[in-house]
Amino acid sequence: MAKRKRLTPANPAFLDDTQSAAPPPGAVRRAPIADVAADAAATSALRDVSAAMEDARETGRLVARIPLDQIKMDYLVRDRVSVGDTEMDALVTSIRDRGQQTPVEVVELAPGQYGLISGWRRCQALRRVAEDSGEPAHALALLRRPEMASDAYLAMVEENEIRVGLSYFERARIALKAAEQGVFEDTEQALRGLFGTASRPKRSKIRSFVGIVQALDGVLAHPHRIGERQGLLLAKRLDDDPAFVRDLGRALSMGSDRSAEVEQGILSDLLARGPKALEPDKTVSKKAESPAHEVRPGLMAQVDQNSGALRLWGDRMTPALRDRLLEWLKRQG
Repeated sequence: MAKRKRLTPANPAFLDDTQSAAPPPGAVRRAPIADVAADAAATSALRDVSAAMEDARETGRLVARIPLDQIKMDYLVRDRVSVGDTEMDALVTSIRDRGQQTPVEVVELAPGQYGLISGWRRCQALRRVAEDSGEPAHALALLRRPEMASDAYLAMVEENEIRVGLSYFERARIALKAAEQGVFEDTEQALRGLFGTASRPKRSKIRSFVGIVQALDGVLAHPHRIGERQGLLLAKRLDDDPAFVRDLGRALSMGSDRSAEVEQGILSDLLARGPKALEPDKTVSKKAESPAHEVRPGLMAQVDQNSGALRLWGDRMTPALRDRLLEWLKRQG
């Protein structure tokens, strides 16, 4: 039988006390393999933590503390058109006493720059708390990664529907604005995409408010106060009486008080009077209206042959376009 060759240890000093210094009293001598194993375990743990952090970021579960100045508040057209003082004061008090309990949702636009998806009210409250304390304003935020802009809008709508509930005007407005920005093909697609879980009757009511948004967004100071029944009456009135928006604008401009109660009173009074078409001395014949035609995609026009009134409506008839048209008419002298 062949004689086995004895191998020299990798660290002879470990076996030979004469070649190493005496260890301190009570110290335990470690084998080199123990150090290697410890380093490997630490590296593996760090790798696992890094992977978990990356997975949390990828799946929108990572909460970060972000300066409010780095969050773009108008990244999406907001669906909440008004926030009551009492409601905001209560939120400010809660955050001041207990801190921010629920993170806002943001999407990373660039390093150090984020777009707000949901949590606009919380951001405003956090800013007020920071101003009162004199400290920089920060927000706890979940980093979301919407694959499409429609996902971001849907997240905002769902968050507000669950927390505070949106008025029919606000629901119709966000659908209209999302369509105008090209997030959805048209308003109908926006209604199905954003309110797909709503019942068909509810979606039909939201659809009725789209015309109200087109006609009165920017005219009313408190449109979210329009209730379901009043809104359905108003939608029909706008279809039947093209002069209603003009009459409402005049009535609102006659007083300085634009509180929600006063505005609701004026609106209810005008609706109760009935359309001008029913007044014998100011009859507007439907037969005298020219056929409606499409000026351009999403913009319809119709002329009243008796009064010469021009009516414009459609998805493209935005408040910005209306203001540009009015400004152009003023310049015509």
